[in-house]
Amino acid sequence: MSIDYKNKGLTLLKKGQSGIIHAVFSRFGLILLMLVAQVLILFSIFQWFQAMIPHIFGGTVVLTSVIVVYLLNNRINPTAKITWLIVILILPVFGVLLFVYTQSDLGHRVLKEWTGKVISDTKTCIRQDESVAARLKKENGGVAALAHYIGRSGCHPVYDKTAVTYFPLGEDKFDAMLRELEAAKHFIFMEYFIVGEGLMWGRVLEILARKAAQGVDVRVMYDGTCEFALLPHDYPKRLRRLGIQCRTFAPVSPFVSTHYNYRDHRKILVIDGQTAFNGGVNLSDEYINQKVKFGHWKDTAVMLKGEAVKSFTLMFLQMWMVDGGQAEFEKFLAYPVVPAPEAKGYAIPYGDRPLDEDQLGERVYMDILNRALKYVHIMTPYLILDGEMETALKFAAERGVEVAVLLPGIPDKRIPYALAKTHYASLLESGVKIFEYTPGFVHAKVFVSDDREAVVGTINLDYRSLYHHFECATYMYGTDCIPQIETDFQATLTKCRQVTKETVRHEKWTMKLLGSLMKVAAPLL
Repeated sequence: MSIDYKNKGLTLLKKGQSGIIHAVFSRFGLILLMLVAQVLILFSIFQWFQAMIPHIFGGTVVLTSVIVVYLLNNRINPTAKITWLIVILILPVFGVLLFVYTQSDLGHRVLKEWTGKVISDTKTCIRQDESVAARLKKENGGVAALAHYIGRSGCHPVYDKTAVTYFPLGEDKFDAMLRELEAAKHFIFMEYFIVGEGLMWGRVLEILARKAAQGVDVRVMYDGTCEFALLPHDYPKRLRRLGIQCRTFAPVSPFVSTHYNYRDHRKILVIDGQTAFNGGVNLSDEYINQKVKFGHWKDTAVMLKGEAVKSFTLMFLQMWMVDGGQAEFEKFLAYPVVPAPEAKGYAIPYGDRPLDEDQLGERVYMDILNRALKYVHIMTPYLILDGEMETALKFAAERGVEVAVLLPGIPDKRIPYALAKTHYASLLESGVKIFEYTPGFVHAKVFVSDDREAVVGTINLDYRSLYHHFECATYMYGTDCIPQIETDFQATLTKCRQVTKETVRHEKWTMKLLGSLMKVAAPLL
């Protein structure tokens, strides 16, 4: 029996906090506040302490010099080094304070230690089937080497006997998700970046509440920025009244932590350890085109059935435990998985986290580019590249590989849109093809190459995904759905306009200026 929440007085959502409040408490807002504060304080210094200006200037020069030397010897990304050098030279006082603040790990030091411990303690929870690894090595040594690299960063085995279904739109995933949720008998795990009121979440919530009443273990986790911008603070309590366990990952604590970029951007749904969903689709109506925000919303997802589902079960439990929940790894990983013996190829679900030394998401993408022989086709909502990623894209094209990048025609944010365009001229010169989706916004995160390998997940081509967020994806080699992914790319291409050197020259000067100015701060946004 369905539950009419409004008639029963159980409306769970109310208007969240957004707009100017959210902007102020973001890292970008923090930078702007520090800039304003520096201007005011420096003005006061000139007015009140004119006699001490030589001493202040000397101290500033010494402090700036020390930080510059430290930066040049630091292991952070080279592009980020340039940004910090510019910020510190322009804002010698508060630029240094901001750098020290963000590098101090004041807020996420405990998070870093705890995630490291959880990952270390669970690194052998799922054993690699050596016969599968050996067979992959025999078929393709390059892919086997990539699988080895992915495995060294966590418990991410390579699997066979896993059926992977590709969904070219959020609506397709939603329909399949509802069917699979209705079939749940033991547990439902949901980890999403965004949960928003509307048809999509309402339909899902009705099933979750009904399943919880039937004794199914239902757990929901969403990111703290979702709570801050979209949901009331007591939303987990409201869900618990329906029998649903709920946790907020890293709630935003303005000005007392450096959590702003360390968000849980993953999208994972696991049902009974038998079925898993992954991709770009969040739980909000724009993702299934029930609400129009930026034209037609193009998104993608995959559904896994078989051995590889265990990895998504583990990833969810790791994050649930990091945030203080009872994980019970042995219990949930012990559920018998029904293999898909007819399924072809291999699958590797993997997670990337910002609190270690590995840029796993970026390096998987770069490895695909470096091994490609015929083509690499990419869908991404954002294109904010560091030097290494831009070089990998250009080098692949210069080797004769067809590299095509499909981006939004209608942006969701003006600044990332302008930053993407700053890369156009350089990429085009190397032969990279760029297309913009004219009907609307592309939120898909897809790499497909040579009719043999692909990645579908949550990892954008920008600094936030590649360096600052918790992410996840599904790597596939030789699976049945790869031709469908390429077919979808080609079909989407017919709805795009191609970017050329001529269109770049005729881009609005305001857009060019905005991109040029914001590129200085791109790693910090």
